[in-house]
Amino acid sequence: MITNYFNRNKYLFYGDSLVFDRWRWISKRLPITNDNWKLLDIGCGSGAITLKAASKGYVTRGLSWSKEDMEKCSRRAKYCSLKNCTFDVFDARNLSDYCYSEFDVIINTENIEHIINDINLFKDIYSKLRNGGYLLLTTPNFFYNAITINDNGPFNLIEDGRHVRRGYTKTMLEELCEKSGFKVQEITTCSGFLSQKLTYVLRSLERLIGLKMSWLISLPLRIFPIIFDPLIKKITNYEDFSICLVAYKPRFK
Repeated sequence: MITNYFNRNKYLFYGDSLVFDRWRWISKRLPITNDNWKLLDIGCGSGAITLKAASKGYVTRGLSWSKEDMEKCSRRAKYCSLKNCTFDVFDARNLSDYCYSEFDVIINTENIEHIINDINLFKDIYSKLRNGGYLLLTTPNFFYNAITINDNGPFNLIEDGRHVRRGYTKTMLEELCEKSGFKVQEITTCSGFLSQKLTYVLRSLERLIGLKMSWLISLPLRIFPIIFDPLIKKITNYEDFSICLVAYKPRFK
């Protein structure tokens, strides 16, 4: 039991502090279930959020174009003794061709900014949800303060894995929802000042001393954004790095 709990949480800390921020935001909007609700995580990356959702009772599927990543995620699901968690190699741009549908929840974190045809992705997500299902999405906040110089662009005109746009505003997300049929339930933000600065430190140290050492050095500092970022935002109104959307597919036409 203790080993499984540790395994299911440790992958959230393998990336930078922004990953943990996203899970904290998602977790508050993802109630524990005993009803085998189906959840799809599009662009799941390391699988950390997919695994955590499975540990809350969801029957989860994670998608990524990377075969290597999905094989690694499948091994992690076994380590965590999660039989309700599956990973598939699949390109989010072709989501309409994915063989599964009728999901209760779809998660899409820091993925849409890599895709040129974002309205098509929204429409495909809508089609894969059951009536009454909802989407949890995070993406860079258009008004963020750049963590590194690359965050200021230039952004790509082709889809090669990097960002094709800076990010999204509240109005842009509302527009995507309106055009695809979603109802906006909530638009908020996450990842404040200290979390961003800690991510900058981690990325800088990684170039100098490698990922493992930089991760060990930064790990004890991760408590500070959780405690102080809400206060800093109230005092300074510093822009959070990600904008976050809860969108609802109506039960009735």
